[in-house]
Amino acid sequence: MYETKYHKAGSLDNATSLMGSADDGKYLGGGMTLIPTMKQRLAAPSDLVDLGGIADLQGISTDGSTLTIGAGVTHAEVAGSSDVQGAIPALAALASHIGDPHVRNCGTLGGSIANNDPAADYPAAVLALGATIKTNSREITAGDFFNGMFETSLSDDEIIVSVSFPIPEKAGYAKFPNPASRYAMAGVFAASTSDGPRVAVTGAGQDGVYREDAMEAALSADWSPAAASGVDVSADDLMSDIHGTSDYRANLVKVMAGRAVEAAG
Repeated sequence: MYETKYHKAGSLDNATSLMGSADDGKYLGGGMTLIPTMKQRLAAPSDLVDLGGIADLQGISTDGSTLTIGAGVTHAEVAGSSDVQGAIPALAALASHIGDPHVRNCGTLGGSIANNDPAADYPAAVLALGATIKTNSREITAGDFFNGMFETSLSDDEIIVSVSFPIPEKAGYAKFPNPASRYAMAGVFAASTSDGPRVAVTGAGQDGVYREDAMEAALSADWSPAAASGVDVSADDLMSDIHGTSDYRANLVKVMAGRAVEAAG
């Protein structure tokens, strides 16, 4: 690891001030991606601005038809929250299967979606549920937030404050995890919403999370596991690596979609 300066921010204003004075700073959430990357000397920020002590990034609440989760809330807190379990059980279930206990107790919702790993779980839920990402300067819809593998519409000094999820009529998530990392080789979040079915896929696309339009159309006509898994999925834009070919992932998407709809009920 290269030398870096560590700062513990006490507020959003303090965090942005510290970042503004850094030569090449990075915000630190749970550190589940950034710290290992730094240890491998693949990243060398001049400064780390730790967001873990900022109260404005905490909390889980429901307000009518919306569930709001602070960006600093850990995966374990999401999984164990009675508010999340009552409003969107699929989101609590998703969080309960992220990584291992260490990752779940350190990693955060905001850190996960800001990093936008192409195999992370949360992006599928954010996109499928049509969530809104609130930052310290604006609100961004899910459809405008994810811009490809490890890319988002966040500016360098922008901080995610919270994520607001419209509560669906029903939803389910299923993934086929890599046995070593627990990241999704293919994960599908399916939701029945007031605007119709929404299906998002993570872990399989070359450009990261995406919506599966054909499955949404099929589920509009027949909300059933058979309808979801019966859709032909093209392998053209899917990843192919040592863990699985694009054709293999295409089949996984179909299978996981059926399981997600089955889990939703």
